[in-house]
Amino acid sequence: MPTLPSLAPCSVLLLAGGRGQRMGGRDKGLVPWRGRPMIAWLHDVVRPLTDDLIVSCNRNAECYQPFADQLVSDAEPDFPGPLAGIRAGLAVARHPWLLVLPCDAPRVDSALLTSMRQAALPGRPLLLRQGAQWQPLFCLLPTRVLPDLERAWQEGQRSPRHIFTAMGAVALDCTEDDDRLANLNSPELLQ
Repeated sequence: MPTLPSLAPCSVLLLAGGRGQRMGGRDKGLVPWRGRPMIAWLHDVVRPLTDDLIVSCNRNAECYQPFADQLVSDAEPDFPGPLAGIRAGLAVARHPWLLVLPCDAPRVDSALLTSMRQAALPGRPLLLRQGAQWQPLFCLLPTRVLPDLERAWQEGQRSPRHIFTAMGAVALDCTEDDDRLANLNSPELLQ
């Protein structure tokens, strides 16, 4: 029986550096879901994939440390958005690819992550897409995009979707009702 080619090693970045506005200012990665912090669910899924697990957090570093090999935070104050966390993660990633996931998506599973890694094309970002809706915080980035991302940042661009699609991003299509991509980013959605 033929075996699948081995997948290139990747670093993993869990984005947990936001303000948590829809959660009333609570740190979303640490909010309990089904009895555990949301970050714990993601950690369990991604830990087998990497020896370079990075968590982007701007507060509660001591709480996130058990879930990471490295912690990063935004270079700018006042929570400038997820692209700041992606910049910080790309700058320290030890592998040629960086798998990025938001901390408020605890339903992500290993099948989805394997599909992402198998669909990646050399040198091009891969983003998930549901119907016409891009999901740019579920992405796989070649770490060599950092200089282009840095240039876009210096020009004032802050949209991961716009930047990555301008880099020729590949889409991995998911169904519109794929609950693995559900962002549990408000108290109502946690229910």
